[in-house]
Amino acid sequence: MLKRKILNDLINWKNTKDKECLLVKGARQVGKTYIIEEFGKNYYDNYVYLNFFRNPNLKNIFEGSLEASEIYKKMSIYIPNFKLVPNTLIFLDEIQECPNARSALKFLAIDNKYDVIASGSLLGISYKSVPSIPVGYERQLTMYSLDFEEFLWAIGFNENSISYIKEHFENHEKIENGINDEMFRKLREYIVVGGMPDVVNTFIETNNFSYVQKAQDKILFDYNDDIIKYAKNVEKPKIRKCYNSIPKQLAKENKKFQYSVVEKGSTSRKYADSVQWLVDANLVIPVYNVSNPILPLDAYSKEDYFKIYLNDIGLICAMYGFDIKAPILENSLSGSAKGGIYENLICDILTKRGYKLHFYKNDDNTQELEFLITQNSKIIPIEVKAGNSASVSLNNFIIEYKPPYAYKLITGNIGVSKTKITLPLYMAMFI
Repeated sequence: MLKRKILNDLINWKNTKDKECLLVKGARQVGKTYIIEEFGKNYYDNYVYLNFFRNPNLKNIFEGSLEASEIYKKMSIYIPNFKLVPNTLIFLDEIQECPNARSALKFLAIDNKYDVIASGSLLGISYKSVPSIPVGYERQLTMYSLDFEEFLWAIGFNENSISYIKEHFENHEKIENGINDEMFRKLREYIVVGGMPDVVNTFIETNNFSYVQKAQDKILFDYNDDIIKYAKNVEKPKIRKCYNSIPKQLAKENKKFQYSVVEKGSTSRKYADSVQWLVDANLVIPVYNVSNPILPLDAYSKEDYFKIYLNDIGLICAMYGFDIKAPILENSLSGSAKGGIYENLICDILTKRGYKLHFYKNDDNTQELEFLITQNSKIIPIEVKAGNSASVSLNNFIIEYKPPYAYKLITGNIGVSKTKITLPLYMAMFI
């Protein structure tokens, strides 16, 4: 079993909820069903599972009255060996297939006899079809594929090993060269494998990168299949074009998402809705430009000026093809695509840390920083270097905006120069 941090969030919900269901969101195949099933079987005396995609007949349970007592009665008709006892968890999986079940969460929460978790992969796509969103009666969690720390756990690192590295981060002390080199080797493995549970398990079981690529290709095929199944007919080819353009978008020197890369001469008028579909499906992460770094960043972000990153670092490498894996693992990759891959890596790590990301580019396009985050009500700039080159934009940002500290992420070791903290790229997992 892969150890996942979200288990602690599930336990916390169980212990602190008050007339509140839990809704777990996230892209397909990030491990939502598996971890919720494990939680149900290990932390409850009774576990009831409904999957609306696998068994469409279960939608009938939520036709007519949505009162909790009526729902439980109908469950007893459609679910073999059904029973309800104290300390029962009811898991409504693929809930986007049954909009009425989403509305019913309110009444199940008010009833409060049993715990209810709902989960879905395309909730952002299907929310318009829900008759009534249960505002105030559901707590929401977003689940991602394994982050870098979870990947380290999966390949055998223990808590003490990671705590030792974290101490160097916290104390801003250089880490031994041998350990630093080994951590970069593991980071490059994470770049090519990513965090999708099936892919990570394939890597652990086979130690074969060809099999890793095949597992990733299957996920990419399934994602494209979801586009075919769930998108409106007129949008299907446009969404696929946008999704499949991301490797080219990130390989450019200017990594701003450009509709002309999707199709020559195209504009947002034709493709903006397609990009939004990918965002709503949790397949991509948008990072919007801010030229005036003032809180709140969302208020000053430019909705028409953004970058797009994939939801899993391993999948972007898979989209570039198997031949890119060896140069990444050997640290011999060069060119602008390398910069895009490392930006996607840090986006992956920071997003899974819970940050809402923006990037900085001033109005005259002379300075750019890969990411801005908010910590303790302060805007913190982050520069990402696939090597260890000069930091002109970061230095100028520090002079002009005077952040309490700033991060420069490099393929080197730890260093501090006044408010600028230089870190090895893998230490982004502690920011």
